Amino acid sequence: MSLLDLDNSELEQLAANVRARYEELKAKDLTLDLTRGKPSSEQLDFSNALLELPGAGDYVDNTGADVRNYGNLAGIADIRELWAEVLGIDHANLIAGDSSSLNIMFDLISFSYAFGNNDSQRPWKDEDNVKWVCPVPGYDRHFTITEQFGFEMVQVPMLENGPDIDAIEQLVQDPQVKGMWSVPIFGNPTGITYSRDIVERLAAMETAAPDFRIVWDNAYAVHTLTDEFPDNPDVISIAAEKGNPNRFWYMSSTSKITFAGAGVSFFASSKENLNWYSQIAGTRGIGPNKVNQLAHSRYFGDAEGVRALMRKHAGSLAPKFATVLEVLDERLGEYDVARWTKPEGGYFISLDVIDGTADRVWELAKQAGITLTKAGASFPHGKDPRNRNIRLAPSLPPLEEVREAMDGVATCVLFAAVEKLGA
Repeated sequence: MSLLDLDNSELEQLAANVRARYEELKAKDLTLDLTRGKPSSEQLDFSNALLELPGAGDYVDNTGADVRNYGNLAGIADIRELWAEVLGIDHANLIAGDSSSLNIMFDLISFSYAFGNNDSQRPWKDEDNVKWVCPVPGYDRHFTITEQFGFEMVQVPMLENGPDIDAIEQLVQDPQVKGMWSVPIFGNPTGITYSRDIVERLAAMETAAPDFRIVWDNAYAVHTLTDEFPDNPDVISIAAEKGNPNRFWYMSSTSKITFAGAGVSFFASSKENLNWYSQIAGTRGIGPNKVNQLAHSRYFGDAEGVRALMRKHAGSLAPKFATVLEVLDERLGEYDVARWTKPEGGYFISLDVIDGTADRVWELAKQAGITLTKAGASFPHGKDPRNRNIRLAPSLPPLEEVREAMDGVATCVLFAAVEKLGA
């Protein structure tokens, strides 16, 4: 049944019930937060043993180097080899850094803007215009970076198996299009994983700009909500086979695996790309936190140690995601006023409400003490042209709060819908 199927009296009755329920919701004086994909305290506790590593008096990596000292911009071999096995890539194509892969992404854009990258004819700052492909809905912090540099962000829709590849192949015929954002596995916020066909077409497509780059932000490569881990294509090798070895800037990190603010970040790419990056990054700093890298290496032990830890995370997260989907289905399913993704991994659920009502849903939730990510945040400049998308992040609150918050969100969605219909 759709709201559009109700006659006037039925719609007015539903509207009265929804408004009464919303007043009851506000009277609870809630303080609930579904804004960002932060690990819960329970998840962070999984890695507390990391705080005791490396063991006292043993600060030497597998090469015999003292990790407490300066140097080794590429990071220690111990963690690079381990993480390369996790990702299924060659460790020779991998650099280990400090805690934030987002910092490296900013550096890559910044370096290209100031100096040009290794395939650039000139620094990007000297281009008349720089355009950047942005699949939407997408990761708000990605868009903030390209907004910071004044790039023109060209939106392409996310489809069931990844971004609209036909549209992308057309856009990259413009030499001003210099790059593209992507979260290829369990994407933020849709939970969508790119199909193999889309991966290969991205690797193979001809681009007018020789210095075109795809930021392959593989933040959720092992963040399953089940016992199964996703297929993770080695895009560096695929791109080399397709004749575009420098196509991908591949990012990863342990940020939502161990400690979100004290993990290890990784940058994988072609040797040529890594050399270009390292020459400039070596001016910015002498080396990463190798003590933390050694601690992580010893904590994980091997790639299976990472997967074992991620199964614990899945045990914590899966009930929360199931609760969100259950409440949405129970409260909204019969009215046909919303659509939502059903991810098998990652940290988010993407909720599409009736066009033109997402801002109102956000406002109603805020007034009722439920904080949601700002409507439109998953689009460049925070502007959703259809004003319908809301990102849900259920990881941080306890399970009982997730249920209460989502029941409230559902009430707000219905409230906004009946308002839109004039009831």
